[in-house]
Amino acid sequence: MLNIGCHLSTSKGFKNMGKEALSIGANTFQFFTRNPRGGKAKDIDAKDVNELLEIMKKNNFATILAHAPYTLNGCSADENTRKFAIEMMADDLVRMEYLPNNFYNFHPGSHVKQGVDIGIDFIAQMLNTVLKPEQTTTVLLETMAGKGTEIGRSFEEIAQIIEKVELKDHLGVCLDTCHIHDAGYDLSNFDAILDEFDQVIGLDRLLVVHLNDSKNVKGAHKDRHANLGLGEIGFDILNGIAHNERIKDVPKILETPYIDGKAPYKEEIEQLRAIKP
Repeated sequence: MLNIGCHLSTSKGFKNMGKEALSIGANTFQFFTRNPRGGKAKDIDAKDVNELLEIMKKNNFATILAHAPYTLNGCSADENTRKFAIEMMADDLVRMEYLPNNFYNFHPGSHVKQGVDIGIDFIAQMLNTVLKPEQTTTVLLETMAGKGTEIGRSFEEIAQIIEKVELKDHLGVCLDTCHIHDAGYDLSNFDAILDEFDQVIGLDRLLVVHLNDSKNVKGAHKDRHANLGLGEIGFDILNGIAHNERIKDVPKILETPYIDGKAPYKEEIEQLRAIKP
């Protein structure tokens, strides 16, 4: 079965996200843990969360994904920014225990002229501070497009972070198709990409795919998402990735743009479910 969903808003609560997912044919979804630009998270409503868990259990949902805010930069050159990132991630992981055994995804961050090696050290230090043996949440490093001084533009950079983290069993990777296309990977032979990922990181760590087309040519290092089939990657390639047998159980999450002010997720999910390569 194709495990497919999209990014949903938490504005109406957790139960509503479950109902919205069902209404668009999704059996997984992603949400922000707090405002994507940072700030204090809303208080957890345990009843609301439990109602979502019931919906997920009743409808055989795949693992869902929480996304850290974009402001979380654990490898910033500014010490206060790094401290804020640690505090925010630690708080998010405590809150995630209301939704046990799910995923928490974050952008590794930008080293801002310090150099990749120093940035990787800071990210690993953050993870070594916040990860706890008893947690049920798996933290995912997201592959990035290589915009500016972003870390995570290659599988090697992700692998270097993982290597420096003590509790490796709590780590995985979220592969974003737009990001790796913009980073220079050729998605037309996705099995070759999976082979490379397996060799560098280990395919067992590929736990989520962000399924996005790209407005940019390969290697542009810009990170601009496009709707499926309306970008430089193309529907056929993305549909092939969605149905690839080697990652068939991995949740695929759409982060595609609105069209005329409306989320296109229902139509995109229907298309992916209906057309098997």
